[in-house]
Amino acid sequence: MSRTVSSWILSSARSSIILQGKGRWYSICIPNRNKIKWKLFFSKTCPYPAGNCSLDRTFSFPKAFRHTSTEEEHFSFQLSPAQINDILRAGELSHRTLDLNGKNSNSVLRFESNQLASNSPIEDRRSAATCLQTAGMMFGVFDGHAGAACAQAVSERLLHYIAVSLMPRQSLEEIELAVEAMKPVRPILQWHRHPNDVEYREITSQYFENLRVYWQHLLDLDAEPGFSLEEAMICAFKRLDSDISLEVQAPQENELMRNIALQVAFSGATACVAHVDGVHLHVANTGDCRAVLGVREEDGTWSTLPLTRDHNACDEFEIRRLKREHPRSEEKTLFVNDRLLGILMPSRAFGDVQLKWSKELQHSILENSCDVEALNIYQYVPPNYHTPPYLTAEPEVTYHKLRSKDKFLVIASDGLWEMLSNEKVVKLVAGHLTELNMQKPPLTFKKPVNLGYMHNLLLQRKSKGLASLDQNTATHLIRHAIGSNEYGEVDPEKLAAMLTLPEDLARMYRDDITVTVVHFNSETIEDYYRSHE
Repeated sequence: MSRTVSSWILSSARSSIILQGKGRWYSICIPNRNKIKWKLFFSKTCPYPAGNCSLDRTFSFPKAFRHTSTEEEHFSFQLSPAQINDILRAGELSHRTLDLNGKNSNSVLRFESNQLASNSPIEDRRSAATCLQTAGMMFGVFDGHAGAACAQAVSERLLHYIAVSLMPRQSLEEIELAVEAMKPVRPILQWHRHPNDVEYREITSQYFENLRVYWQHLLDLDAEPGFSLEEAMICAFKRLDSDISLEVQAPQENELMRNIALQVAFSGATACVAHVDGVHLHVANTGDCRAVLGVREEDGTWSTLPLTRDHNACDEFEIRRLKREHPRSEEKTLFVNDRLLGILMPSRAFGDVQLKWSKELQHSILENSCDVEALNIYQYVPPNYHTPPYLTAEPEVTYHKLRSKDKFLVIASDGLWEMLSNEKVVKLVAGHLTELNMQKPPLTFKKPVNLGYMHNLLLQRKSKGLASLDQNTATHLIRHAIGSNEYGEVDPEKLAAMLTLPEDLARMYRDDITVTVVHFNSETIEDYYRSHE
């Protein structure tokens, strides 16, 4: 990228007209692949006072790298390669699955994840966990809007709801008896978290109590719950969204907990969760996050298998679904300017009670609340709001039986897919894996091994360029998403410019990006088919 790109970005920022307001909804213009795309979002204000449940601990750019305003006199897009890497790699998370013998009999070989903020604080969230009382691993990406509160709550809670839905009656009874006797409860999940991933610690006890009410409901069923995995995921999504709605309606003396409940219910989040158990892959999707499978064919070429549909006004199935659910008189007002009721781009989401509750209920809850403007909650009922709910959190669940040629799964928020196509993402991951394997010389040790010998081996690797490669595949995708030129190559100047955009401008050119790449163990998958022949 030449000087013209940097200067164009800055000059366009200073001449742009951006509609702003106190916590109001507004649209901005995002240049995207040579066309203009309008995206809806809220102003970015952290809803919690310092010292309480602050979201400031989430990943953000180091202040030395990122400008805070387009009005700065000495505005510069200059970053060294080391500074670029520091920013891009700050949110990296990776985990390799091994059993007690140091071997891997899991169909998941490893996973890698990363995030890059555009909003401040970032509104995306991610989750990854191993199921301890049932089989499998789960991976989730959550794209928040109108703030991070709903995405934060869903990222903490949804995997627990799914795990509980899958547990047999005996396990649920054991947990209930332990809670009643005030004894330690066997953990349900083993979380795999980044050090900067935050939790709503102040409200954890309430979240646990509501999860307990859910498993008590499952125990009250006459027969063994016996959900299929698809049913469990659908039930968990819907139950959590119901709990989010009910929690804000319940009397709450603790002001902080009530404020969090308000923030969660009146913001929103889309969600995409994958559950992997052996060769069985289920993906549940609500909204416009996306999951794509990378497949290596017998001839060595790569193909793409999408496992989700974007739930928005561009999807004919969603348009028909909403038309079936509402009177014919509303057909022309359900989607306005490619948004649900002219407001929201995704047509399925958690939270967003403004599009689910009656006008009377909204008024009642907000009227009896504290200063909702200070909480960045906008009291607004859209025109043509006649037959709510217009929004659902019910997911679409896709099942896929893994084959040895299925090499990886990419789950990401729409910030990635706005920049890269499904095919481009698979091509980048495949190429990156090939490059890593080619540049990684075997570590052949001469005995005895000493520190000097190891040091020389590492220097050999570095001299061959391995150290300059992103070891995390998610980072590689983010680097290309924001830094690629028209030839598909990373342009260092463009990358630096996109990373140093000031907070009041960054959202015009890129969204928050969250990526998780799950790599599958082909040997384990092949062993499964051999043993079932």
